[in-house]
Amino acid sequence: MYESDRSNRSISSGLAWLPWCLVGAALFYIWQQPTTQNQNREATGPLLLRTAGTPTTAPRSVPIQWESGTVDRRAARHEMLKPQFEETAARRQYPSSRQIAPRRQLTPEEVSNIESFRRHSSSVVFIKTAGVAINPFTLDRRRVQTGSGSGFVWDRNGHIVTNFHVVLSSKSRPHIAESLTVFLADQSSWKAKVVGYAPDKDLAVLKIDAPTELLTPLPLGTSSDLLVGQKVLAIGSPFGFDQTLTTGIISGLERVIESVTQREIDGVIQTDAAINPGNSGGPLIDSSGRLIGVNTAIFSPSGAYAGIGFAIPVDTVSRYIPELIENGKVVRPWLGVSLAPAELTRQHGIEGVLVIKTQPNGTAVQAGIRPTRYEDEQIVLGDIIVAMNGDKISDSDDLLDFLDKHEVGDRVTITVLRDITTDSPRQVQLQAVLKSQSEAG
Repeated sequence: MYESDRSNRSISSGLAWLPWCLVGAALFYIWQQPTTQNQNREATGPLLLRTAGTPTTAPRSVPIQWESGTVDRRAARHEMLKPQFEETAARRQYPSSRQIAPRRQLTPEEVSNIESFRRHSSSVVFIKTAGVAINPFTLDRRRVQTGSGSGFVWDRNGHIVTNFHVVLSSKSRPHIAESLTVFLADQSSWKAKVVGYAPDKDLAVLKIDAPTELLTPLPLGTSSDLLVGQKVLAIGSPFGFDQTLTTGIISGLERVIESVTQREIDGVIQTDAAINPGNSGGPLIDSSGRLIGVNTAIFSPSGAYAGIGFAIPVDTVSRYIPELIENGKVVRPWLGVSLAPAELTRQHGIEGVLVIKTQPNGTAVQAGIRPTRYEDEQIVLGDIIVAMNGDKISDSDDLLDFLDKHEVGDRVTITVLRDITTDSPRQVQLQAVLKSQSEAG
């Protein structure tokens, strides 16, 4: 029994060493394997590694020499890819005959455009307007950009000229924007305030507190001597791309467009220089770099540039801007009359404006113009203004245009048609001195 126990203990002890023997054998096998592979490679020659060829050539085999003992994998990969690298580098080499062509001399027109832009682009500014938007669900308030446009430096006191519609909060809400920022050519930004505006002429003046060395006013030209075909340049910020130059010619003169107040702006310059949304308020200059107009509108069914742009003539700008800077508004002569609709005078086959009512102390009362009234229980039509200083007056726009061209204190001759409902209508000439509305009280 004891021998049997000893036998069992001997077997158990041998079995306990068996796993360790197996592990040792495995390690010995792994240690011997690289040497065996190297011997096999030495016996069969150099190992061939397959590499991918180019689309126009067949795959090729690259012989790799192996060191005895361990495998140098980095050297093997380098030797394998070396021909492919050399072929790629050879394909990337440009032909030695390819050379850069010399640039020709700039044309006189190109030189003129470049010089005009260099001299005057620093006078053009980019304008952003912002307002407060309210979330209808959370009632949260946040500031958002409502629009943008262009402008230009008027003087070294920081006055900036632009369009009236540029400083509005939006087209649907025609109010002055809550916040205006002016970006100068050096990318510096300045808060701006509105000094004055003339909606009927689509003009506005802003003021910034920038150093005088950053403000370069544009030289003023004239629009009375412009010619169709004359070269022009427009500088502005179309679609927010500031400091953009476009060129063209004057395509037409004495055009008439409507302002945001539906009043007509006459004497407008038509140009084919590209004017897009964002160019509004920017300058239109001639080949000498003089300001000849303020870009204000385009004619386009799609809303993008279609070859027809308009600019307010500089003669109008020069007349209104100093008054806006001084008074904040335009003080124009005031006739002091209420006019009948044009359809009423046309029913009687008469051209002119029918006076319905006169304002106390106004120019019309001073001149002796008679309003429409009741006499003997009948309506007696008032005077019909048919001319001012000999200029024909066909409708209210003609009358307003005449007053726009004159100053307070000017003496004028008013021609009226009187007693048109009687058998003996007559034409009467009246003398008057133009007053402002504030003077009339």
